[in-house]
Amino acid sequence: THAPDLVWVASAIGLDARPERVPASTLEAPLWRDSIMYLEQYSTFWDIVLNGSWLQKFCVGAAQLDRYGNGNNSVIGDDYHRPKVRLPGTAGLGDMGSIGKRLFFWNPNHNPRSFVEKVDFVSCAGWLGGGDERERLGLTGGPELVITNLCVMDFHPETKHMRLKSVHPGVTAEEVQEATGFELLIGDSPVPETAVPTVEQVDLIRDVIDPDGMRLREFGR
Repeated sequence: THAPDLVWVASAIGLDARPERVPASTLEAPLWRDSIMYLEQYSTFWDIVLNGSWLQKFCVGAAQLDRYGNGNNSVIGDDYHRPKVRLPGTAGLGDMGSIGKRLFFWNPNHNPRSFVEKVDFVSCAGWLGGGDERERLGLTGGPELVITNLCVMDFHPETKHMRLKSVHPGVTAEEVQEATGFELLIGDSPVPETAVPTVEQVDLIRDVIDPDGMRLREFGR
């Protein structure tokens, strides 16, 4: 692995658990198994979160993202109290997006409804309005990568505008732009192709890490 010293925190249950299989949710009993620490109270969890040297990266899915990496997992629609769709909620996303974490978003269905000009509700502060706005408000950290079924995107270091970093095999930059509800930054040179996982890596995912196919509930569509 490229991160042999990784410490995994899945929700506020067990610290660095060793479940035999990928659990169905972040509230499953296997997340207690062989944990180096059992987080009995949410206050303990947030003590760890707020310590910047302990928990540095936060990976999460988002129903909506805008060009500056602001995320929405709360509601779809203009009226918060009467939304078209009420989503699961922030589940700590608002805090994680504001206290100096390196944010990594995923979306298994890259389309204009997910990548929008403006999110209907800011559940997670990304780069806000772009530029140095996040820094001016005293927020450290911020979004770094967005991984979808079509591509990998990052953010321009100055404008903080989302830009195309690589396309997956068989996907073109034009197809990614068509599936995005705002204008992406795309360089003049050919966009690199995302590195394909090795046979060994695929076998590990399918046969060792997730033999029950939990990932397919989201990524298999």
